[in-house]
Amino acid sequence: MDTEAQPTERDRSSHPDSPGPEERSRFALTERIADWLPGGRIVLTLFVCLVFLLVLNTFVVQPFQIPSGSMEQGLRIGDRVLVNKLAYRFGAQPRRGDVVVFDGTGYFGAADYVKRVVGVGGDHVVCCDKKGRIEVNGRAVDESAFLYPGDTASSVPFDVAVPAGRLFVLGDHRSDSSDSRDHLGSPGGGMIPVGDVIGRADWILWPSAHWKHLTRPSAYARVPAPERAHG
Repeated sequence: MDTEAQPTERDRSSHPDSPGPEERSRFALTERIADWLPGGRIVLTLFVCLVFLLVLNTFVVQPFQIPSGSMEQGLRIGDRVLVNKLAYRFGAQPRRGDVVVFDGTGYFGAADYVKRVVGVGGDHVVCCDKKGRIEVNGRAVDESAFLYPGDTASSVPFDVAVPAGRLFVLGDHRSDSSDSRDHLGSPGGGMIPVGDVIGRADWILWPSAHWKHLTRPSAYARVPAPERAHG
């Protein structure tokens, strides 16, 4: 006579390694979907990955190919940068020195652009001082670390006050950039609405020889806040 206790259904279902009813139900549903799809689990896995990438591209990060030489020599034609779409969410705002990608429709043209933020809402931006430098809120900015070699801060003089919620943007390759300077007389005065900013360019991904983390330069660190500048 076999006196060894036989496991009951409750014993088996309560074993820590046994899947619970919900897990078994989800597993069965996955199996049914895989059986229904041509290609089975491989196609299902590819579909899930595609959906994940679409969500990632829409809400988190997005690759962007540099279309022109306006940001040379830091960003070259054909470079692929990774745009952080969460950089200005949850209350954060673009800061002077950030490289941003924005939708220029209605301001620059029907396309996405990449430029450097020189002035934010409330700033007074002037070019040029006696040494040929841009001044923001009365403080000269040394742009030599990122300005294209041989370029001046601007061949076009300007004196602008940046409205709240707008950005004054310039390319690093000033002699080969269409930017806020070229639209001063247009609607909006060449200022980009913060709401049209897609995100901040944080990394150069490709080609591998150009791989780099894009950081905010220290050139604007000593620029005073607008209220202090005009107080």
